[in-house]
Amino acid sequence: MNRLLLFFCFLSITSLSSQNINAEKDAFAHTYSIVARDTVTGEMVVGVQSHWFSVGSIVSWGKAGVGVVATQSFVNPAYGPEGLELMASGVSAEQALTQLVEKDEGRAFRQIAFLDANGNVSGFTGKNCVEAAEDLQGKNFSVQANMMINDKVVPAMAEAFVQYSDYPLAERVVEALKAAQEAGGDIRGKQSAALIVVGPERTDKSWEDKKIDLRVDDHENPIQELSRLLKVARAYEHMNKGDLAVEAGDMEKALKEYGTAEKMFPENLEMKFWKAVALANSGRIEEAKPIFKMVFEADKNWKEMITRLPPSGILTISEAELKEITQ
Repeated sequence: MNRLLLFFCFLSITSLSSQNINAEKDAFAHTYSIVARDTVTGEMVVGVQSHWFSVGSIVSWGKAGVGVVATQSFVNPAYGPEGLELMASGVSAEQALTQLVEKDEGRAFRQIAFLDANGNVSGFTGKNCVEAAEDLQGKNFSVQANMMINDKVVPAMAEAFVQYSDYPLAERVVEALKAAQEAGGDIRGKQSAALIVVGPERTDKSWEDKKIDLRVDDHENPIQELSRLLKVARAYEHMNKGDLAVEAGDMEKALKEYGTAEKMFPENLEMKFWKAVALANSGRIEEAKPIFKMVFEADKNWKEMITRLPPSGILTISEAELKEITQ
């Protein structure tokens, strides 16, 4: 814990009992974040960065078709599940946040933002949040920060979110986080970041709730790393679509999706391998051979891997063709 936080803890512990704050249990997440909704797709997002370990594990909450929550400063994690439960029952973001803030005796130390599936947003910054601290709402988004180096961080996030309106929602939020850092960011520096995206429709399948769920728990350039991971995630979205096309027997679509992924990460052996598989399954063995050869030379395990595919039906070439590829 750095000196600033130690000092702040010392000062706050003397008054926390009256605010129902438990300094040993309440997590610190002095940070900047954004909650937002895409008006076209209906997707909702939370993006956050902090000079604190694993900020995404406590700040960002979301549920498809319901809403998203960012709870920070002296974190009361109950705002996440309780806020989502209220919004799921039809309570608006503003009403839900108001209800929870009113019953929270530690509200003076909290900073929270709610956004519901209808695009309603609400933010709260307690009077005891460390400056520079504020929240700012716009159409379908809220940006908030505390313990910033200056008062330019929050406006910079809002401006960037509006500026990059033609970007997909996740990439748009990353640009807002970048703008916050460029404006000065957290007075303590940077350490972790997170990004979650939930869909517009409710689902009872928990594994389908989050479309994107990325965390950088400890990194010297967390937003840069988050941006890189998002690009990887997008590439693997194409890989997944390619896998589904293979299952459906649509090798042309599989080839297109694998090829798109490979262009995004040309050094990735797996992407090359599955593109070659799609080529082979499409009868384009001669095009596939040099790709397989390059992959096998780089890592011999892929050569063993290809021999295991025919029994599963993933590779549909003849034994003679398989021998040609592996010889």
